[in-house]
Amino acid sequence: ITMTYPHIGNYGVNSEDVESSKIYASGLIVREENVIPSNFRSSQSLGDYLRGQNIVGIQGVDTRMLTRIIRDEGAMNGIISTTDLDEDSLLKKVKNTPSMNGLNLAKVVTCERSYVWRSEQEGWNLKNDGESTNWKIAAIDFGIKHNILRLLESHACDITVFPASVTVEEILEFNPDGVFLSNGPGDPAAVSYGIETVQSLLGKKPIFGICLGHQILALALGAETYKLKFGHRGCNHPVKNLISGNVEITSQNHGFAVTQESIPENVKITHISLNDKTVEGIECLDVQAFSVQYHPESSPGPHDSRYLFEKFIQLMKESQLHRDTFEHEDYTNISVSP
Repeated sequence: ITMTYPHIGNYGVNSEDVESSKIYASGLIVREENVIPSNFRSSQSLGDYLRGQNIVGIQGVDTRMLTRIIRDEGAMNGIISTTDLDEDSLLKKVKNTPSMNGLNLAKVVTCERSYVWRSEQEGWNLKNDGESTNWKIAAIDFGIKHNILRLLESHACDITVFPASVTVEEILEFNPDGVFLSNGPGDPAAVSYGIETVQSLLGKKPIFGICLGHQILALALGAETYKLKFGHRGCNHPVKNLISGNVEITSQNHGFAVTQESIPENVKITHISLNDKTVEGIECLDVQAFSVQYHPESSPGPHDSRYLFEKFIQLMKESQLHRDTFEHEDYTNISVSP
């Protein structure tokens, strides 16, 4: 990860705001580290946080020039070393690093086994929004962020998180009210098992996807994805909601996108990037499934996109109403021709 702001670490790090069980980034590049955090919530410095998890970092780099190179040449692999200082050796190693195309990183970052999410374990005490029903959610972990789980919980959801390799049989046996497809790293097309599982769930359960989950849903519906020259990174990306006409300020962190021309007729585009016109949201017209490319659980707007969680709740309400109506309907007087 390369940061463009010159001073990094001003606020320090605190355990309450972590978004995963550990740091999954391979390294951090900054212009200058601030070794004395000045925020009252800080419990340690950025440097101590990295050292505590054995993650390499480097400073003294002109990160804005590096960013300009990436803008011109496209995203590329880099290497940081504290042991091998030979330029030719390092260049050889970085050239042997696999391309992001075809790279299945979801299997690296996903949980090893399913677990029940409880925000209290993370130091949060969330109250739901007054919902009388506790919605049973199966969240498939492709690299899930904790704040997504916190927000689902705040909407009266009981969440069980499943590994990325979970099968459709396991999900249907669990019998959730809805299925959530999480964010995550890597090439979505490489997550073939996840795509197959989502294909089998379409029409059976309401589905909501974010980021990689959005791309996997699109692939399951028959669309295609491609690698961006340089990804969308940061928290000030304008996205237009094509249904309401509103513009949302969004947080984004992805290197792949859905190919607009490949989207089938039974799927409508709901959101589009105002920076490069890439697809930012889709909704299926014949089954209960929708997704967005950006991160509505983040706070750049600050809460422009939180309505998407309420939309997921509404889908589950409609699904439950349909089931209840079907179960109580009287079919005794219907005649069926052979």
